[in-house]
Amino acid sequence: MNILQAIGRTTLNAGAAIWDVFALFFHTLYWLLFAPFIGKFIGRRYIFAQMVFAGVQSILIVFFVTLFIGIVLAMQGAYQLSQLGAVRFVAALISVSVCREIGPVLVALVVAGRVGSAIAAELGTMKVTEQIEALETMALNPIRFLVMPRFLSLVVMLPVLTILGDLAGMLGGYLVGVYNLKISPGLYIKTNFEFLVMKDVMTGLLKSVVFAMVIAMIGCYQGLNTKGGAEGVGRATTLSVVVSFILIILTDAILTGIFYFSNV
Repeated sequence: MNILQAIGRTTLNAGAAIWDVFALFFHTLYWLLFAPFIGKFIGRRYIFAQMVFAGVQSILIVFFVTLFIGIVLAMQGAYQLSQLGAVRFVAALISVSVCREIGPVLVALVVAGRVGSAIAAELGTMKVTEQIEALETMALNPIRFLVMPRFLSLVVMLPVLTILGDLAGMLGGYLVGVYNLKISPGLYIKTNFEFLVMKDVMTGLLKSVVFAMVIAMIGCYQGLNTKGGAEGVGRATTLSVVVSFILIILTDAILTGIFYFSNV
């Protein structure tokens, strides 16, 4: 009986958390899209600062992670393709796989670990030190001033980082293809873009927008619901990263099924 109670309690808590996340999401969209126009651009410097933190300061780590992934993929792909006498197609393998799947997912995981955890920690600290209650006391909506700027910054900057990651991954493949596999630079570049269509790029960018929403909502939700002082902040930060990772992979699987099994 205790096991059934635990399962029921966990299910109810999970359902309530999902409901609260969606409620937070729609409140954020309200302040972003439907709130009175006069109040939308108050705090533009703060939004810009969040974009710098989420995007500009993530460029270096995104570049090197995707560059090395491109190098690894090229070496692994060349090993298989060489047995078929089709080594030059390693360029197409890298470009399509990076733009469709690996680039958006890998960049989202990196940003979730760096930015999502920071969002949860920052908002969690504000929650346990009662700064959020102080905003409410002054009739300032926390979602408008704390959640919406972070949400907007991630939605704008994650696709930009994804494009950078795609280019870095293809650069990694180019380095292996040209300097290790001895494919001529012109042939490599031609093959690289011969099989890459706009659908592949746009699919990856659309995924990155959805991943940005997931990262922002999970980080903000965990931060706003932090309890228990410093220990609670650490717990919220950990949960933010773990849940974001799981939801990014799950969302990627769902979107891939939608795009490729329905031929969208």
